[in-house]
Amino acid sequence: MISVALIEDLKDIRDPLFEFLSFQPEFLCEIKAESVEDFLEKAKGFLPPDVILLDIGLPGISGLGAIQLLKDRWAEVNIIMLTVFDDTEKIFQALRSGAVGYLVKNTPLIKIRDAVIDSYGGGAPLSPEIARKVVRFFESPQNKIDSPLTEKEKQIVAGMVDGQSFKMIAANLGNTIETIKSHTKNIYRKLYVNSKAEVITKSLRGEI
Repeated sequence: MISVALIEDLKDIRDPLFEFLSFQPEFLCEIKAESVEDFLEKAKGFLPPDVILLDIGLPGISGLGAIQLLKDRWAEVNIIMLTVFDDTEKIFQALRSGAVGYLVKNTPLIKIRDAVIDSYGGGAPLSPEIARKVVRFFESPQNKIDSPLTEKEKQIVAGMVDGQSFKMIAANLGNTIETIKSHTKNIYRKLYVNSKAEVITKSLRGEI
């Protein structure tokens, strides 16, 4: 089972979401907290969670400020931001600090469940509108950075970040799936990674 913790200050959001997650057979939900400080106190009696759903606008230590604190304590924990904030600065601050996913609070409950499972499996779940902001950011000329990747490889990475399958990427770029998979192997080799999730994470953190 996937152990899940929730840090959310609003009771009207915290309680229904925690109840929903608790009823999922894949999850073991043990800790819900209204602040980072509250969570750290409650966590003393439990094993480290696999996934933490973390709000940004919290009393005391902010969600953004808590990411590194939580990662320092539990290096393997997967942190998904769950917030009303969708501005680019906060998105990238969260991802560069170590969050693996970023969801807005109007995300349907079933999608939040899927995001938790995805992150535990090595994915980098993003709300669709957040994924679009990330893609637009890297498409902007002033945000382009030196990269070992070719233009075609960058287009493939952009497709991965946008949540496209290899079949969709191939169709959009006018290539065969075999060609896309061949390019993907080159991407893995150049970036020293072994999975699509690792490529997406590097891209979201501005490391490509």
